Amino acid sequence: MSNQDKTTLGQVNSNRIRGTFFSRHHIDLPLLFGLFVALCFSLFVLYSASGQELDMLLRQCTRTFAAFVLMILVAQIPPQYYAKVSIYLYIIGLILLILVELFGDISKGAQRWLNLGIIRIQPSEIFKVVMPLTVATFLSKSSIPPRFINTVFAFGIVLVPTALILMQPDLGTATLVAVAGFIAIFIAGLSWWWIITGAVVGAGALPIMWNFVLHDYQKQRIFTLLDPSSDPLGAGYHIIQSKIAIGSGGLYGKGWLQGSQSQLEFLPEPHTDFIFAVLSEETGLVGFLILMSLYCFIIGRCILITLNAKDNFEKILCGSFTFTFMFYIFVNIGMVSGILPVVGVPLPLISYGGTAMITLTICFGMIMSIQTHKKGSIFRQD
Repeated sequence: MSNQDKTTLGQVNSNRIRGTFFSRHHIDLPLLFGLFVALCFSLFVLYSASGQELDMLLRQCTRTFAAFVLMILVAQIPPQYYAKVSIYLYIIGLILLILVELFGDISKGAQRWLNLGIIRIQPSEIFKVVMPLTVATFLSKSSIPPRFINTVFAFGIVLVPTALILMQPDLGTATLVAVAGFIAIFIAGLSWWWIITGAVVGAGALPIMWNFVLHDYQKQRIFTLLDPSSDPLGAGYHIIQSKIAIGSGGLYGKGWLQGSQSQLEFLPEPHTDFIFAVLSEETGLVGFLILMSLYCFIIGRCILITLNAKDNFEKILCGSFTFTFMFYIFVNIGMVSGILPVVGVPLPLISYGGTAMITLTICFGMIMSIQTHKKGSIFRQD
């Protein structure tokens, strides 16, 4: 055997070993790589956005490590087991939301947290995972596309916790939870009749929501969106500063740690909700394209896993997680850019914080589980 043949054989064996290791531990290597690079990029941006605060960076590193460990643990469990416990998670989540309404801690005018003594939890965050999981489980047990009665029931599954979250009030989280559920229903084969009817009913309900559902500060956010210059030193100040930061970045940006809007504290919450403005100001269009490339890689891999899923449950669940992730990106960039109201949605995988990252990594862990567990199914495969 020639030296070239030995080298080729060695490379093949090495690839097999790596493939066997990751598949045996139910890790999807391309998805893991994309997430790892995105989170490393987030630390680069966060160091500047936090005002070079090392303690915050170290806390985020610790949270990132814990999130990765949790994601890998979630990936070890076959998808059918998540389906079996989905209804119990849904019921527990509803009970927690009711307890928040009755006994929850009030902070900044909102009642969203439940104090359990040892820890404080925000039960509404649970439904970012539980909602698509429960809808996917329910719809996958019958024919796809779902029958009329099943569609009505699925909408009920979505609307009950959404209403409870709106009562806190938390319009941002309620919107994200509702969208996650509706995306799952749409992927299951929602007919255009439902979509058109829903659009008409939604348009007709806007006056009711404006007068009886939205609070004054939420209405003010909409007024600010339409004309931020009407109150440049008040309600419109933050969005004006954000747009200045994004526009001043140009092609290459002002340079890392050199952003005037972020470093001189003109931006609100530069390390969380408005971190995209920091990124745009300091790295410009180039940094934006790098971020979008990372997002496209992750989304593309998730879509490929969705297309290769073995049954309806896995297709609906994986697809709903993927498109909900895309919706988070759109909402954050939209609100920071001034084309959507400010609703307090962090930039996925980039913003500082633990709860949002834990939620996302659980979703990605389930997607890895769908990719790496190919045997057995308890659902229809229409």
